[in-house]
Amino acid sequence: MEIDKLNSLVELYFKKCDEVDLNRPFLKWLKSGKPTYSWGDIKERIFKLSSKIKSLIKEGDRCLILSENRPYWLIADLAVMNAGGISVPIFTTYSSNDYEYILNDCKPSLIIVSNNDQFKKIKKHVNLSEQKLISFEEIDANSLLIQNILEEENFKKEINNKLKRNMPACIIYTSGTSGNPKGVVLSHGGILSNCEGAVELLETLIRKKDPVFLTWLPLSHSYEHTVQFIQIIVGAKVFYAESLEKLISNMSIAKPTIMTAVPRFYQNLFTKINMNFEKQKGLKRELINQTLKLGKKILKKEKLSFSEKIVNLICEKLVRKKIRGQFGGNLQAFVSGGGALDQNIGEFLNAVGLPTLQGYGLTEASPVVSCNIPNLIKVDSVGPPFRTNKVNIAKDGEILIKGENVMLGYWNLEEETKNVIKDGWLHTGDIGELDQNNYLKITDRKKDIIVNLGGDNISPSKIENILCLNELIKQSFVYGDKKNYLVAIIVSEKDINREKIKLVIENTNKSLTLIEKIKKFVLIHEEFTIENGMLTPTLKLKRKEIIKNYKQQLDNLY
Repeated sequence: MEIDKLNSLVELYFKKCDEVDLNRPFLKWLKSGKPTYSWGDIKERIFKLSSKIKSLIKEGDRCLILSENRPYWLIADLAVMNAGGISVPIFTTYSSNDYEYILNDCKPSLIIVSNNDQFKKIKKHVNLSEQKLISFEEIDANSLLIQNILEEENFKKEINNKLKRNMPACIIYTSGTSGNPKGVVLSHGGILSNCEGAVELLETLIRKKDPVFLTWLPLSHSYEHTVQFIQIIVGAKVFYAESLEKLISNMSIAKPTIMTAVPRFYQNLFTKINMNFEKQKGLKRELINQTLKLGKKILKKEKLSFSEKIVNLICEKLVRKKIRGQFGGNLQAFVSGGGALDQNIGEFLNAVGLPTLQGYGLTEASPVVSCNIPNLIKVDSVGPPFRTNKVNIAKDGEILIKGENVMLGYWNLEEETKNVIKDGWLHTGDIGELDQNNYLKITDRKKDIIVNLGGDNISPSKIENILCLNELIKQSFVYGDKKNYLVAIIVSEKDINREKIKLVIENTNKSLTLIEKIKKFVLIHEEFTIENGMLTPTLKLKRKEIIKNYKQQLDNLY
C-alpha cells in the first residue's frame, strides 16, 4: 500500500478492506462475553453509522467521542470522518472542569458516549436541544442507541472521497501539566505520514509473525489514536484490554507480537520482575545474573566469548523464554513513548528478553518523531527520526520538527500556535542532541526544570526516575525552584518507614551531582493519581497541583 498516495484515513481503511479477506478476525474486546468482529463486520458497521451521522451533522462539525477502548471506538472514529465530521476523542479520566472547557471550546454538534458512567461525567455540560447524542449502551437521556442504528436497513454504502490530506481529521486535547487542555488539530496527511514512518520501522517485526496488538492506552491519547491506523495498514488482529490491572493476564490470552505503552508501565514491570529476581538463591540467582550481564553485552553489540555464548544459550532457554511466556510468548517488541524511559529499565528489559524500543513524540507531531530500530537499539536514545519528518537542534538545544506530521494548529488559539510553529518548524520545548549515527537523545525539558538559587538548571524528572527505580518508592516528586537545595515528596506503602527511605535517598545521592542531591523529604502514602488531580491522563506529574496540595509540607523542609 502506497501510504503517501492516499488522501485520507478513511481511504486508507476502505483500501485495506479491499486487500484483506473480510472474514478474517479483526477486533476483539477481552471483556467477558464480547464477540470477535471480522473485517467485514466492522466495514458494514462503519457504513451504517456514518450514514446516520451524515444525516445529523454538517461538514466540518466536531463530534465528541467519550468511551473506554472497545471495537465501537474505532467504528465511531472512522464513521465520523467518513460522514465529513472532525472527531474529538477525549479522556474518560478528565476532571469536570476539563469536560466543561472542552465542550465549550470545540462546540461539538454530536456527542458519542459509551455508557451511563461516561455520560454522567458530561451531563451537566451538554445541551441536548442543540447537540445530538449517540450511545453504545442505554443511558439516562434521549440518545440514539447504536444497536438500533445498526439494525436499520435503509443506509448508503458511501465512501467520502472529498477528504484531502491537508484537512483536519481530529482534534486531540493535550492534557498538559498545567492550565486548560489545548486542542491539537491533526490532519489526515499528518497521521498518514506518521503511519508511513512507523510501518517502515516495524517492517522487520511484521515479517516474522502475523501482527497482533494488545491495546490498553486510551484511544483518546494521540499515540494510541495513531497506532490504530498502523494496525489497519499491517492488517493486524487487535485485542482491547479489560483494564490496566488485568493487563498481564490479558497478554497471556491475546499473545501480542507488538505492544505500545508509556514509561510508567515499564517501570512497574521492571519492579515486579526485579522483586521476583531478588527472591532467588543459588544456581537460579547465578543464572539471572548471567542473563542480565550477557543480555546487556549483546544489547551494546559487544562480542561474547565461546563460553559466554554457551551460557547465553542456557539463559535463553531457562530464563528469557520463561519470562516471554508470561507475556504470551510471541512478543516481538514493546514500544515505549509518552515520556522518558529510564536507561536502567530499558537495559534490564532488553537483557531479560523483552525487546523494548524507546521512541519520542508529542501530540503536536501526530505524534511520533523518532524511535529505536529492532536489533539496533540504543537505550540512552529515542532512536533515529522517522524519514517522514525533519529534526533540527536549535542553538539553545531545543528540538525542532518539520514535516507533514506537524499539527495544523491549536483549536481557537492562534497566538499560541504562532508561538510554537515558526517558519514551519514545531518548537517542542524539549532539549536534545543528535549523535554521530543520527540517533536523537532527549537531555532535558525547556520548561520542566528547577533553577536553584545558584542559577543551576536541574532536571527534576531525571532524579525522580532514579528514585523510583527502588522498589520501596512508588512515586516521587522533586522540588527546589529558587531554593538553596532540593527536597522531595516520596510515596511508598504504609508499612515503609522513614528510616528505610532515608537509606534509599542516601544511596541515591551517591550517584547524583552536588546540586542534584536530595537533602530532605516528606514521606506520604497516598499516591498521585488522575482521580485526585495530580497526574495527567497520560500519567505525568501535574507539578502545579502537587505543589498546591503539599506547599506547606514542602516549605517546612526549608
